[in-house]
Amino acid sequence: MTQTRRTFLATIGVAALGVANGCSTAVAAAVVPPRRKLSRIGLQLYTVRDQMKLDLPGTLARVAAIGYNEVEFAGYFDRSPSEIRSLLSRYALTSPSAHIPYESMRTSWRKTLDDSKAIGHEWITIPWIPEEERRTLDGWKRVAAEYNRAAADAKAAGLRFAYHNHDFELKKLGDVVPLDLLLEETDASLVDFEMDLYWMVEGGADPVEYFNRFPKRFPMVHVKDSAGPPEHRMTEVGQGSIDFRKIFAQSEKAGIQHYIVEHDQPADPMASIRTSYDYLHALEF
Repeated sequence: MTQTRRTFLATIGVAALGVANGCSTAVAAAVVPPRRKLSRIGLQLYTVRDQMKLDLPGTLARVAAIGYNEVEFAGYFDRSPSEIRSLLSRYALTSPSAHIPYESMRTSWRKTLDDSKAIGHEWITIPWIPEEERRTLDGWKRVAAEYNRAAADAKAAGLRFAYHNHDFELKKLGDVVPLDLLLEETDASLVDFEMDLYWMVEGGADPVEYFNRFPKRFPMVHVKDSAGPPEHRMTEVGQGSIDFRKIFAQSEKAGIQHYIVEHDQPADPMASIRTSYDYLHALEF
């Protein structure tokens, strides 16, 4: 990683102090480890869904031109897997994940697996659980069992399975937090999680605490920001109150591989994704 002028000066400053006190330069420099930056930044295309409906190829081109390397689909707008794969190649994008409706596990799972493989996804991600499935703890346990079965099928097809949270998974049923139940009841070798950082904070949870309790379970995170309590208005990344530097510093413990920007209702989607990209591209942690 290229060292910035600021981190270089900080490192040599500590090194000089260490040498003055009799420490070796190598030991002193190690006191201030080099900062890291994101090498790849993704976008959940739900953020630009209206643009995708009107001009899918043109929208992907604009997303790539901003600097995004990865995209996560939330619908293909009547394009075939081969068309989607060709467009990704044209704009030098990859698509590690796609959001797939919960019902597809019951109605079209084999086709979903085949299509996802053809496009080149690594993960099939379920982004939502219908309300009728989550009214009781037994219902949550059935969801976990269904995820284990679907994930086993995904693994056999050469894919991974993930679940994306909102805030309802953090609302206790009795003494149980449903998100904890899902993490505990699903097979860690099969079922991954895509942590939505906004919904975790809005729901009163600490992402880092979850990384500590459930290490390596979160290969993907949705990077979206909150203007803070009590309303938790969603805003562009870096414009709110979430401490992304602190969260990203735990990336190894969490197992994070993909950082995916999202904004559910941006006033100007293209301006929004550019602001978020610029912040993350410059962020050191």
